[in-house]
Amino acid sequence: MLKNKQVGFLGSGNMGEALIHGLLHSHLCRPEQILCSDVRPERLKAIREKYGVKGTSHNPEVVKQSDIIVLAVKPQIMKQVVEEVAKYLDLSKLIISIAAGVPLDAIESCARKELKLIRVMPNICVSVREGVSAIAGGKHASKEDLIAAKTIFDSVGKSIIIEEYLLDAVTGLSGSGPAYIFLIIDALADAGVKVGLSRSDALILASQTVLGAAKMLIETGEHPGKLKDMVTSPGGTAIAGLHTLEEGGLRTTLINAVEVATQRSKVLGEIIKNNLTNEKA
Repeated sequence: MLKNKQVGFLGSGNMGEALIHGLLHSHLCRPEQILCSDVRPERLKAIREKYGVKGTSHNPEVVKQSDIIVLAVKPQIMKQVVEEVAKYLDLSKLIISIAAGVPLDAIESCARKELKLIRVMPNICVSVREGVSAIAGGKHASKEDLIAAKTIFDSVGKSIIIEEYLLDAVTGLSGSGPAYIFLIIDALADAGVKVGLSRSDALILASQTVLGAAKMLIETGEHPGKLKDMVTSPGGTAIAGLHTLEEGGLRTTLINAVEVATQRSKVLGEIIKNNLTNEKA
């Protein structure tokens, strides 16, 4: 799928580097197939030396030489970057944006032309190749383009293909989700300390428990309720703990957190869209 493609990254921050690492680690690309840009010379130097890829400070050079372009820049500078390279963009190039909150039509508006666009919402866990990403195709993106995007993001975890209007919900669940889980792990470790464990042991026990539970759920394909029932026994410790969690409203609180984060994502997306489309060139 990517064997003969040149892949360009506009922006070589944490997300850009994670994707470069994933592509190389999964042997989907060779270093010479990847060209990246960044405004920071020291960052480009570090990426080139670490991964053996090509680097430049000139965004147009990346676009001209690439078949697939990943827009890995902050939403605040998206307009500036797209306008800088717009003359080199056309429907022959697949453009993948990972800029949070930037809708596909806003990117086309900045470029003042129709483009072959895909928008992706990854999460921070791509940095350890265990992320999850949601992929939404624009009107000119073909099935093959979506498969190419999925191949890229599967190299850093798992990915799903959805409609663009659902990306705010994805942001509320999996985009913000690592923060929820970090809080839960921290709380579990605090609990371990309270009942006599050392902080280091409690953190290992809590984090590995979350990892193992997630892996068991994924690999068995069982409903989480069924797996929960496997842990609980009549009058046992797990059911006593679950009763306390339900009494404290954990389930409702998590549902509310996802819902509030989703609504906040919609508000921020509207602000970003208005800023992009209303700014004067």
